[in-house]
Formats: sequence, C-alpha cells, structure tokens
Amino acid sequence: MPLMPLRTIVGRFGTAIAGLGLILFFAALAPNFASAANLVNVLNDTAFLAILAIGFTLSFTVAEIDLSIAEVASLAAVICGWLIQLGQPALVAAGSALATGCLLGLVNGWGVTVLRVPSLIMTLGMAAIAKGLAYKVTQGVAFVGSWPTSFTGLARGAVFGVPNLLIWLAAVTLFAYVLVNWTRIGAHMSATGEADEAARRSGIATARMKLAGMALSGLLASVMAVLLAANLSSAAPSMAGDYLLYAIASALLGMTMFEPGKPNIAGTAFAAFVLKALGNGLVLFGAPYYMQDIVLGAVIVGSVAWSAGIMKKAAFKV
Repeated sequence: MPLMPLRTIVGRFGTAIAGLGLILFFAALAPNFASAANLVNVLNDTAFLAILAIGFTLSFTVAEIDLSIAEVASLAAVICGWLIQLGQPALVAAGSALATGCLLGLVNGWGVTVLRVPSLIMTLGMAAIAKGLAYKVTQGVAFVGSWPTSFTGLARGAVFGVPNLLIWLAAVTLFAYVLVNWTRIGAHMSATGEADEAARRSGIATARMKLAGMALSGLLASVMAVLLAANLSSAAPSMAGDYLLYAIASALLGMTMFEPGKPNIAGTAFAAFVLKALGNGLVLFGAPYYMQDIVLGAVIVGSVAWSAGIMKKAAFKV
C-alpha cells in the first residue's frame, strides 16, 4: 500500500497535529494541566460545546448557517427549568426542552425553504425571538433550587468510571457521524450543501434536506441545554450565550482537518476539545481573560482562510 504523500498528510491532518501538539505543550508546561481532575473537567466542558457545535455543523452541511443555536439552547433550558420548578417529572421537562429546540429548528428550516429568507437573517430573527421568550418565561431571573437527582443525574455521575457527559458526547458524535457518512439522508444532505442546484436536478429533495439540517441543529442545541441545566441545577435566559462563537469556531476549525474544506463531524468534535484545552491552558498560565477572545477571533479568521485556500486549490486542481 503506497504511503500518503507528505503534502496530503499536512493538508488533511496538519491542524489536527498542531492541535495535538498544543495540548502536549500545555501538558508539559502548564501547571496541573495534565492532572486527571483537570483533564476530566476539560472533557466535560468539551461535551457542552461539541454537542452544540455538531448541531451547527449539521446545518452547515446543507449550506445554511444557524446563528440561533445559543438562544434556542437557553430557551430550551429555561423551559426545562420552569417545568422542573412546577414539579413535573424529569422526563417531561427534558422532553419538552427537546421538542422546543426541534420545533424552532423546523421553523428556521421552514423560513429558509418556504419563505426563502436567507438563513443568516432567519436565524438572527429566531435568536431574538427565543431570547425574548426565555426572558418572558423566567421574568429575567434564573430558575435555581434543589433539582431532582432523576434530572441532574443526566449530566452528573459516571457509568463504570466514565463521566455521563462523555457518554452523551460520544453518543451524539457517533449519531451525527453515522448520519452524515453512512446513510442515504446524510449523503443527500452533503450533496445539497455542496451543489444545491445539481442535487435538485438529480432528484434529491433539497428543501427537505435543508429542513432536516436546521431541525437537527435545533434539536442538538436543546440536548446541550438539558445537559447544561442538569449539570448546573439552574436555568437562566442567557446561559448558553457565550457558546455561540466557540461553536462556530469549532465547526470552522473542524473544516481544516480530516476532510479539509468540508463540514465534518470528527473535525468539529476534535476542534471543540482543542479550543477548550487552549482556554484551560491559558487560564493555568495566568493569561488575562481577554486573551481567550483574541485567540478565538484568530482561530475563526485563520480557519476560514485555510478552508477557502483548500477549496480554491481543489477547484483549480493546484
């Protein structure tokens, strides 16, 4: 079997190798970075970000941008918290939150495919609506208190020593990876994102694929919301707001690795871990809090430039 050319290795795995190198750098030099407790914390934090980012990646797969994911997640969390406070069973509260996210994702998809509103505008509008509804439900305050262990256990604890959050992360990542790479629907979603008109002419129901991508984005935002609320035993109207840019950065950085220039689930999940490890390492080094934002902005710009360069080379066969 012939060896993969060095240029191909760098193109496909260069940023992933760089990310791994960064993690090893922090493990060697950052105080306590490599401790078991710290690594578990980083992985648990990665679970929230990666699940949200994978949802964004699924919308990106059909060439749409879902900027409402963070506000939809916050609304789903407060719906969940509200029902818990009312004494509803954990299953009812979590199910209602998931239904909320999926419904709002479907509305986004309907606006994009039926009303022909660009996804950037549609999801910005949905973000504002979801934020307003979240404040309406909570009256501007957080739901806190003693939450039932039947609910908090979704995110806390472990199974055979594996934290529950990592099990959820693995399950979501596997589901999304199998969907995109091994199913007919996933193939149609990818074809829709790569060449909408060509896919439509070949018989693919592109509108349905876009609807599916947006619905899955909303659904995974609500999955993240339920886990975040369960982990914190609280729900606030803006609790997921800080995750938006990191989710976008994870998806974009993920496009520079494994399948360069394409949204891909494995890349997104690994990129989320790299970003969380980077933030944790900077904190342990005593870097100012604003450094994370500066680095995040550089990652977004750099990953888009890298992906654009790869796609241009592919187009011109350079």
